[in-house]
Amino acid sequence: MRKMIVVAMREYAAAVKTKAFILSLVLMPIMMGGSIFVQMIMRDKVDTAAKRIAVVDYSGRLFEPIKAKADARNENDASDKQVKGIFEERDGVRTQVQPRYLFERIEPAEADPNQTLLELSNRVRSKEFFAFVVIPADVLDAKGDRPGTPVQYYSNSPTYDDIQDWLVPPVNESVQSARIQSAQLDPKTLKAVTERVWVGNLGLVSLDAGGQVTKAEATNKIANFFVPMGAMMLMFMVVMVGASPLVQSVLEEKMQRIAEVLLGSVSPFSLMMGKLLGMVGVSLTIATVYLVGAFLALQYAGYASFFPVHIVWWFVLFQALAVLMYGALFIAIGAAVSDLKEAQSMMTPVMLIVVAPMFVWVNVVREPLSTMSTVFSLIPPATPMLMVMRQAIPPGIPLWQPLVGVVGVILATLACVFIAGRIFRVGILMQGKGAKVGEMMRWVFRG
Repeated sequence: MRKMIVVAMREYAAAVKTKAFILSLVLMPIMMGGSIFVQMIMRDKVDTAAKRIAVVDYSGRLFEPIKAKADARNENDASDKQVKGIFEERDGVRTQVQPRYLFERIEPAEADPNQTLLELSNRVRSKEFFAFVVIPADVLDAKGDRPGTPVQYYSNSPTYDDIQDWLVPPVNESVQSARIQSAQLDPKTLKAVTERVWVGNLGLVSLDAGGQVTKAEATNKIANFFVPMGAMMLMFMVVMVGASPLVQSVLEEKMQRIAEVLLGSVSPFSLMMGKLLGMVGVSLTIATVYLVGAFLALQYAGYASFFPVHIVWWFVLFQALAVLMYGALFIAIGAAVSDLKEAQSMMTPVMLIVVAPMFVWVNVVREPLSTMSTVFSLIPPATPMLMVMRQAIPPGIPLWQPLVGVVGVILATLACVFIAGRIFRVGILMQGKGAKVGEMMRWVFRG
């Protein structure tokens, strides 16, 4: 035991005292959240050149209302509640942040409508117009259950859908207004009758310490989605940083014959367990830094209530077990192979197991108490990530489920450590040729 602890302390110190460890603490969250940060920075970095859109209005009644809406948009501020504009106030300066939409009426060809489409398409290709819109003649007719001819938007930029999205409200408002006038209905009465009723999303009421009924609080969808996702991503990141380097560590010691010297003083199992415990310490150090940092950041921003304090100890426990479980498999790979190329091939199945929970996490977040979520979270390789995620979603899960999950992960971890120990004992001294899967299985069952 003493030798095992010495190895663990040496592995821990060798990992946390390096510049690479400090850089990984800083760079890993930047890499994980960098895309979101960049998108926030680049949100308004758009091409503000005016977009000319041709309109062929066969109805003869929609072009003017659409153009009026576009003109209002082109002049208003982006904060205008009535019309989403294209300007923002920045440092006292009115800055354009979106392109102008310039609509132009095009008279259709009387003989062949397809000729009109072809001519306008060629004008879009030549950059004279950015896009064109065709409004059918019967668009104002009340269709009832019959599908009508839709308004068609043509462009040579299929990924740019801002104009198409913007067109939907003005077109529908104009069509509805025209239909109301044709039916000789009172617009104010109709608006009052058809006004939408919003459905609030609240939690449950409960009794406080004094026996009084407390009001239900509004549910924060963003927090309920990102908090469990953040817990899962943090665990995945720590597993990758803490466990996956064991492959290279063991392989380097094996290739440089350092392992032969070490095995002269310590048993193979003690050496392997020492490495595992050292990496568990490294992973818990990383998790502690990020959890404390997340709590302080949320507290500073005034959102400390969203930090899942009630699952921190569960997170630490599952994190340690996950590193032990996956770390044992990575150590077995490092001991069984002879070079990095073989190691990369052997790591693929293990990596698939590690990332498997990410294939179902969205379904688990949406229905954490469903049978599917419960079953998946009780499968040991997926238990650490999915169980912590389910615990982070209000109102939580029954206590027996994380307890059963812990027992399952402990049993799976013991099995992985046993398998890794058998493979490590034989493979660590093999040189020149890596072991095949069949040979590794023979080492496990026969020693």
